[in-house]
Amino acid sequence: MGVSMKFTDLDQYLFGQGTNYEVYKKLGAHPTTYRRKKGVYFAVWAPNAQSVSVIGEFNDWEEEANPMEKVGPIGVYEVFVPGAKIGQLYKFFIVGAHGEKLYKADPYANEAELRPGTASRITDITDYKWKDATWIKNREKFDERVEPMAIYEVHPGSWKKHPQSEENEKGFYNYREFAHALAAYVKEMGYTHVELMGIAEHPFDGSWGYQVTGYYAPTSRYGTPQDFKYMVDYLHQNKIGVILDWVPAHFPKDAHGLANFDGTAVYEHADPRQGEHPDWGTKIYNYGRPEVKNFLIANALYWVEECHVDGLRVDAVASMLYLDYGKKDGEWIANKYGGNQNLEAIEFFKHLNTVVLGRNHGTVMIAEESTAWPMVTGDAEKDGLGFSLKWNMGWMNDFLEYMKLDPYFRKFNHNKMTFSMSYAYSERYVLVLSHDEVVHLKCSMLEKMPGELPDKFRNLKAAYSFMNCHPGKKLLFMGQEFGQLREWSEERELDWFLLNEEPHKELQNYVHDLLTVYKKYPALYAGDNDPEGFEWINANDGDRSIFSFVRKSPTKRNNILYIVNFTPVDRPDYRVGVPKKKQYKLIMDENGLLEQPKTFKAVKQECDNREFSFAYPLPAYGVAIFTY
Repeated sequence: MGVSMKFTDLDQYLFGQGTNYEVYKKLGAHPTTYRRKKGVYFAVWAPNAQSVSVIGEFNDWEEEANPMEKVGPIGVYEVFVPGAKIGQLYKFFIVGAHGEKLYKADPYANEAELRPGTASRITDITDYKWKDATWIKNREKFDERVEPMAIYEVHPGSWKKHPQSEENEKGFYNYREFAHALAAYVKEMGYTHVELMGIAEHPFDGSWGYQVTGYYAPTSRYGTPQDFKYMVDYLHQNKIGVILDWVPAHFPKDAHGLANFDGTAVYEHADPRQGEHPDWGTKIYNYGRPEVKNFLIANALYWVEECHVDGLRVDAVASMLYLDYGKKDGEWIANKYGGNQNLEAIEFFKHLNTVVLGRNHGTVMIAEESTAWPMVTGDAEKDGLGFSLKWNMGWMNDFLEYMKLDPYFRKFNHNKMTFSMSYAYSERYVLVLSHDEVVHLKCSMLEKMPGELPDKFRNLKAAYSFMNCHPGKKLLFMGQEFGQLREWSEERELDWFLLNEEPHKELQNYVHDLLTVYKKYPALYAGDNDPEGFEWINANDGDRSIFSFVRKSPTKRNNILYIVNFTPVDRPDYRVGVPKKKQYKLIMDENGLLEQPKTFKAVKQECDNREFSFAYPLPAYGVAIFTY
């Protein structure tokens, strides 16, 4: 075979610059025909290896049978193996820099062997026929700043399960059956997007997919890459967007993975003070190395362009931005200016977000960033990081702390619910109640609420309604919409049987109604990033733990007035001040959507420092959503 069969001089140049954005079409395993023979072209980057060969079912794992040829100075090895077939397992056999024998899975493989096996599998990712052209075309016009996003966060392996069997010991749904069940449910509930945890291949179920070994391979737990594409395709045909969790912050040390890939630190930093997370026992990528940057950016593009996903939620961004994240003195190295900011990671984010969003209009990049790092959603050219949205962890912590309190003590913590509005426009936010809040003895959302069980349900309805009307996109983890009692575990399916009990069914219906209202009224989403779009009626009614505010529509029609009572005390004498002398239509209360809206007429009577007001008897844990 010719030396430049596939990985050309241009490929090498771009890869060395970190800009070979479709490098996954060259590196990895690709079925092809060469000199009229069918087979597979393999290529891998192992810059410090002494030699590399490919071993697999096609050569009985013979280490010498198919040696690979080094092409050019950058350290890419390639070979064409006639007779190798789709479905066969393979690995790269690498004699490392110091003579060690390494058996590595393919970093660019598109399919992996089912765990506990660790080999890569030959597949053809080009043969799927997409049917979502309408969705993709419409997506170009999508603008997350002014459109509704209600995200349902799902762990596919535990949303629903089949009874365990010999063939399927964990009872996993295949991607295709999962697509049909999930689409029907999400559509019925009214979510706009799903966010899927743990899709990229990972060895350990208990990591939930956050310890990735196969970045380019949808996990084989639920089927093939074609099955995965079918799922995305089917969700799109049902007008549901798909966001994936994506983990560029770290990777595990498994022997078959990226760590010490050719006997040296290839993907990670060699110095453990830069290349190790002591708390997590994982490796940190070297974001300053162009080929590593290229691996990650091309991977983001692979999911968006090859697999049609609509966005990525980038995990653990804070751990990437701070050199001393989770580290003690002496465990980290300062940047060239003596600071703790990871300058290479900052550049990486700007590059990543500019390329992904610039090439794919209407997609979103979401940062899980838990600190007050400035301009996470600011433009990269103005020194921001260039993300579309950021998880609002501050809001979540304050909100949960408040909701957990006995209602008597809420009056002393009133500011926990109002503080978020002091920074609501500093970034473009998603309000999140994610999987992280319902594991590790933190209790389910329902169990966090104070009081006996009926009170817990009333508290949770009030909480969800506050979240629904507060500025910011929405994300709720699976099970919380119907009041899952137990903490989430990846080992078992959600407790769907609870829906046979009235309070759980009512909560589910209530969340459905909230989502209906959210999507119907632009006042609740189009002004998320506009300070003119929100106004407190009374932010200081701490003694009664009542909050009232308005959300204004950009069209000036169908504005929303929202009131909530976070105590078990009826307020029959409650009055609310209003912006205008108009009629206010009650469309939803603590029991859900009203069949027939009730009209309340504002009169000239001062209340809440406003000229006009109306009386509204507010029940215990009462919620009132009006339009005007």
